[in-house]
Amino acid sequence: MSKISPPFVSVIIPVYNDPIRLKTCLQALEEQTYPKSSYEVIVVDNGSDESIEPLVAEFCQAKTGYEDRPGSYAARNTGLSLAQGEILAFTDSDCIPAPDWIEKGVKHLLSVPNCGIVGGEVELFFQEPEHPTAVELYDTIMHLNQKMYLKKKNFSATANLFTFKRVFDHVGYFDAALKSGGDQEWGRRVASSGYQLVYAADALVNHPARHSFEQLRRKTERITKGAIQWKRKYRKPLWQRLHKELLISFLPPVLTLMRLEKDQNVHAKEKINVILIWFAMQFITITTRVREKFKRT
Repeated sequence: MSKISPPFVSVIIPVYNDPIRLKTCLQALEEQTYPKSSYEVIVVDNGSDESIEPLVAEFCQAKTGYEDRPGSYAARNTGLSLAQGEILAFTDSDCIPAPDWIEKGVKHLLSVPNCGIVGGEVELFFQEPEHPTAVELYDTIMHLNQKMYLKKKNFSATANLFTFKRVFDHVGYFDAALKSGGDQEWGRRVASSGYQLVYAADALVNHPARHSFEQLRRKTERITKGAIQWKRKYRKPLWQRLHKELLISFLPPVLTLMRLEKDQNVHAKEKINVILIWFAMQFITITTRVREKFKRT
């Protein structure tokens, strides 16, 4: 009796001016334990200054798509339109999937009835593993907590997400107008449609922690602008918005302190620096909100 072939998987990666890290990502995807005949990698160029086509052509599993509209969610939607797989997997050009990433993600997706999202673990790593900067420590504490995203916020970051094509057919594509937070908006549509959301610790991708203050500043501004854009489009009652704004902007960084206190390898000076970065990011968040408010008025 012939062995049943595993389901075909389309891995979708948006990219903008990131050829060096993209090459590392594609190399990791070339070396997956999943059968090569059962997956493809679609790299969507989101208007890079130089063509990525020669780079992508080096890898047998990969092909190139193009999307001129700026925004990673617009690029992901283009990837969706090109995908041949019944299963869709998402990661980013700066991620390094583990060798069994596709295998483990598919296994979880198929093992849970009515599964709509599998969010795998995103493990952040440092430039110098033994000497992380305060910015890197802050990034690992505050960002890409997939387990929390899935359990409390009903979404998975697109750095590590598996789903079925039929789920997109049911709930729709990503909101291409959103520059940030599109994964959260789409995930909540999936959850509200009754699908199961699953966290998979063993479906792993590695992701570099942001190591400079400038990188963190840009990310904070992008997330804040995306949140403002989302609120304008999907407005909540005023009392809910005010309540959340106060909690986010003005409560002391209690969780940050608690997590740092448990880590005996982090020195007191580094802990202080992380807290100072927290306050700096709150200031950047508030000033970004004010600027966006004045742009609109």
